[in-house]
Amino acid sequence: HPQKGATTMKRTYEVADRTDKRAMEEFLKLEGQFLLPMVELVERTEMAIDEVIDVVGRATLGAVLEMSAEGVAGPKQAGKKREEGSVAWYGHQAGQVYLSDRKVRVERPRLRRKEGGQGAEVEVPAYEAMQQPGRLADRMLEILLAGVSTRNYERVIPAMADTVGVSKSAVSRETIQASTKVLTELMERRFDDVNLLVIYLDGMQMGRHHVLAGVGVDEEGKKHVLGVWHGASENGELAKALLRDLVDRGVKPDRRRLFVIDGSKALRKAIDEVYGADNPVQRCRNHKLRNVLGHLPKEDHDQVKAAIRAAWKLEAKEGQAKLEHLARWLERDHPSAATSLREGLGEMFTINRLGLPAALRRCLGTTNLIDSTHSGARQKTRRVTNWKNGEMALRWAAGAFIETEKSYRKILGYRHLWILKAHLDDQEPVAEMRKAS
Repeated sequence: HPQKGATTMKRTYEVADRTDKRAMEEFLKLEGQFLLPMVELVERTEMAIDEVIDVVGRATLGAVLEMSAEGVAGPKQAGKKREEGSVAWYGHQAGQVYLSDRKVRVERPRLRRKEGGQGAEVEVPAYEAMQQPGRLADRMLEILLAGVSTRNYERVIPAMADTVGVSKSAVSRETIQASTKVLTELMERRFDDVNLLVIYLDGMQMGRHHVLAGVGVDEEGKKHVLGVWHGASENGELAKALLRDLVDRGVKPDRRRLFVIDGSKALRKAIDEVYGADNPVQRCRNHKLRNVLGHLPKEDHDQVKAAIRAAWKLEAKEGQAKLEHLARWLERDHPSAATSLREGLGEMFTINRLGLPAALRRCLGTTNLIDSTHSGARQKTRRVTNWKNGEMALRWAAGAFIETEKSYRKILGYRHLWILKAHLDDQEPVAEMRKAS
C-alpha cells in the first residue's frame, strides 16, 4: 500500500503471506469469470502463460490451477461419495511452473482416480501445460538486450525468494545459447525470392571490435537485415567476403542495385569486383559532411555545412560544380578539408542523376537507415563493458539488429521506388553516368 503524503515516486508495500494468497485465489475463482478463457488458453498452448499471466499477477497461477483441476474433478465437495472411476481431489503438492522469464514455485492441486493404485494420479491440464519452458532463453535475451546486464538480472525479477533456477551463470548460458541461435539464423537467411533494389552497408564499433552490417530494401520498401560481419569496412578482403556471402545466400549479381555505403574505398572497390562496375553507388552524405568538418575550425562549420547541403539539392552537374568551387576556396587555408570534399565527389550526386523524387533522395542519400539500427544496437548493448572477442560482438550485434528489425517500417518515399527500379532495369551503363560526373 502506498504511504500517505508521500512526495516521491518511492513506495513501500506490505508482504502478503500464505493466507492472503489463498484468499486472493479464492476471490479470483469466485469473482474472476474473465479467467475462464485464459484457463482454456493455458491448457491448450504454452504461449498463453507468457502472454497473459504477468498482467493478472502471481495469485492468478493458483486460481488457474484450481479452476483447471475443477474442470477435471468438479468442485471440492467434502463428504460427497464419488462414483467408481471418478476423479477426486487429493490435496496439494509443491511444484513449479514457468512464468514468462522465470520458474515459480506453486502449490499444485493433486487429483486421483477413486480406485487408486498405479496410474491413478491424474494430471491437472493447466499445470502440465505450464511445465514447458517455452521462450525462457529468448525472453532472457530480450531482457538483456533491453539494457539489463547479467549482474543486475535478478533485480528485474520480482519476488526472487519464490523463484528457482535463475542465477548469473544460468542467465549467461541461456543468453549465449539464444544469441548464438539468433546469429546463426541471421547468417543463414536466404534472399532468393526477395527483389532487393537497395543495399546499405555501414560499420559500427563494439568495444575494440568493428562490426559491419548490411540492410536491404525490396521493391515494396520493406527493410531486411542482411547480416553482420566482424571487421572494418576499410578491410578489402572482408568487404569482398561479405559481398560473396550475400551472393551465396541469394543476392545474386543478376540485376543492378543501388549501393549506399559509408565512403570506404575498399568497400567501393569490392562492389565492382563482386557485383560488377555497372551498379550505381551513393556515398553517404552525412559521413562526407563529418569528414570535411573534421578538418575545419569550429567557426567555419556552419557556413561550410550550409553550402554543402545547398549544393546537394541542385541538379548533379550544377551541384558538383558548386562543391568544386567550395573546394578551391577551402584549399587556400584548409587543404585537407578540400581534399576530403573532392574525394568521391561524383558519387555524392548519384541519386540526383537518377532523377529520383526529393522524398526518396532523403532516404537514399545517407546510411541513416542503417545508422539508426546501429543506434538501437548501441542502446541495447550499452551496459556491456567487457567484449571478450569478436564472436561475442557478433552475437550481440545480431540480437540487437533482429530486435530492432521488429520495429522497421517501410522507407521514406517507398511509393516512388518504381522510379528507381525503372532506372536500375534500364540498360544504360552506369559507366556512362560516371563519365557524366
